[in-house]
Amino acid sequence: MRSTLSRWFVLGALLVPAGAAAQSFPTDNPVLRAIWNEGTEHSQAEALSQTLNDSLGPRLTGSPNLKAASDWVISTYAAWGVPARAEQYGTWLGWRRGVSHLDLIQPRVRSLNAMTLAWSPATPKGRPVEGAVILLPDVTDSAAFAAWLPQAKGKFVAISFPQPTCRPDAAWQDYTGPDEEARMRAMFMGGQPGPGQVYVRMRAERAAADSAWRARIAKSGYNARTLPAVLESAGAAGILSSEWPNGYGVQRIFQARTEKVPTYGVSCEDYGLLARLAEHGQGPVVRAQADAEFLGQLPAINTIAEIKGTEKPDEYVVLSAHFDSWDGGSGATDNGTGTVIMMEAMRILKKVYPNPKRTIIVGHWNSEEQGLNGSSAFATDHPEVVQGLQALFNQDNGTGRIASISPLGLVGATDFLGRWVGQLPSEVSRGVRVDLPGSPSGGGTDHASFICAGAPAFSLGSEPWDYFSYTWHTNLDTYDKLVLDNVRQNAILTAMLAYLAADDPATIPRERRIMPVNPRTGQQGTWPQCRDGARTGP
Repeated sequence: MRSTLSRWFVLGALLVPAGAAAQSFPTDNPVLRAIWNEGTEHSQAEALSQTLNDSLGPRLTGSPNLKAASDWVISTYAAWGVPARAEQYGTWLGWRRGVSHLDLIQPRVRSLNAMTLAWSPATPKGRPVEGAVILLPDVTDSAAFAAWLPQAKGKFVAISFPQPTCRPDAAWQDYTGPDEEARMRAMFMGGQPGPGQVYVRMRAERAAADSAWRARIAKSGYNARTLPAVLESAGAAGILSSEWPNGYGVQRIFQARTEKVPTYGVSCEDYGLLARLAEHGQGPVVRAQADAEFLGQLPAINTIAEIKGTEKPDEYVVLSAHFDSWDGGSGATDNGTGTVIMMEAMRILKKVYPNPKRTIIVGHWNSEEQGLNGSSAFATDHPEVVQGLQALFNQDNGTGRIASISPLGLVGATDFLGRWVGQLPSEVSRGVRVDLPGSPSGGGTDHASFICAGAPAFSLGSEPWDYFSYTWHTNLDTYDKLVLDNVRQNAILTAMLAYLAADDPATIPRERRIMPVNPRTGQQGTWPQCRDGARTGP
């Protein structure tokens, strides 16, 4: 049983009582009412989210976690009476994350906030390794860097820009305040004073220092991607990096680019500590220990569930969200939210609309983070779905309420989307904007795998909730960041849109917006070409 305190924090954001009946249906559609009632009275969004993010955890492509999570999704659908399967489209390098530590042992002792990056090698036999920390040198050119390289042997080399402050910009702006001149200007000329000079100076100094660090890397003759392998070959004991997205206590965790020695992602604060100690000649020494295992090439899979259509089984509505994640956190908002929204929408549809006119598919795509590989492979392997696609709804940007639906380059889609949204109760549709047709290039997530073929694939854009500052690919992308009321409402909205798309007697036309002429080249713009994503890697 959950404690009262736990339930207060998890569910305290619920703004609409679960049992409250919607009072604002524009139509008297009984299926929409049934979707509303099922989604509010019997929502499983909380239970699904907790299991996915806390128990199963992050779902890195090629990891045992992703396979276990896929098995759970399939068994969950089976319990709802929805056929589901794992569909292999290629292979990917398997990797198991183990325990990792990084501790400062000289000139003082401190356990550092750090973890190995994805696909990082272990320390030899998983045992501790000690070594001095040195900064990437500021050399004159590549020849000087080559002459320096032997000094990396046995050292932990810090290769990222050390931030001068780990306070977010918002804090500097809030607390340094406007300067007196800006305050007086605002008083006599109207409007609000701009940011204070302390904040402006801090931003300028940080930008200049960051630019100088980038130049330091460039002068080595390498770049941030190729540098780790060069240092590894020179005998470095490990690589230290840090990628800070301008928020308190947050760091991005991507992938290692070494094959024999560990690469650590270190928090902004602790990376800065190591860099300052090294810069001032104060002899920082760290002890590193990392367990990890490479598992060879393993099956790369999408997880697919399907409710067969009764009248138009060869036409499709697709619910879309990528299933994989980076593994610094739990992948809660990227893209556990999309996963749960589509699962819950499918559960509701199976309960209240078990015999749709068109076939409804849900695609939980793999390897989106490596380049839309899973969805691209599905689109290539299933041309019948692309050809018969009525609508695809994709969600992949966090825990906010769905605020926009983009028709992208399809000029005839706006009428359909507007008509469908117009039938939804205001409790679900409030604030939802149907955009005018814009660029068909479509953005960097899985609906783009279908847009390129001119198929009607739509992005369900959510309110930000500090997505890019705090949870996108970070160590803080965890269950506690979810706003469960939003997830529940988004699942209801998605289920309603899927029902309306499956039930609509008309088909969305595929007339494409004519791309504008590129002013720089004078060439007529064209639609992006579909590509088959990588089927093996990394």
